[in-house]
Amino acid sequence: MSVRRVVPNIRSEAAQESREFYGLLGFEEVMNHGWIMTLASPSNPAAQVSFMTGDRTAPVTPDLSVEVDDVDAAYAAVLADGAEIVHPLQDEEWGVRRFFVRDPNGRVVNVLGHR
Repeated sequence: MSVRRVVPNIRSEAAQESREFYGLLGFEEVMNHGWIMTLASPSNPAAQVSFMTGDRTAPVTPDLSVEVDDVDAAYAAVLADGAEIVHPLQDEEWGVRRFFVRDPNGRVVNVLGHR
């Protein structure tokens, strides 16, 4: 299993202001579902930051997202290790397969793969 990207998720009610501010640093909007907006660097598309009002399909808002090439293998690994699953593995209508797990620092990590 390998990591494709890591994206900080910032809880925010100021998406437009964030888009404008991070635009000054060279970020451009690459995804916007209303409740989550992701900005990325055009020259390095894996350099991203997301802004969320709240997670529409999960019980909590994750602190960060880790995209992996095999989300099922990642799920099996954290289950075998006894980590706390915060949101079960499932396919989302917006094109990802994901689960949430709590890290040793108490942070909620959204582990996902694109379908």
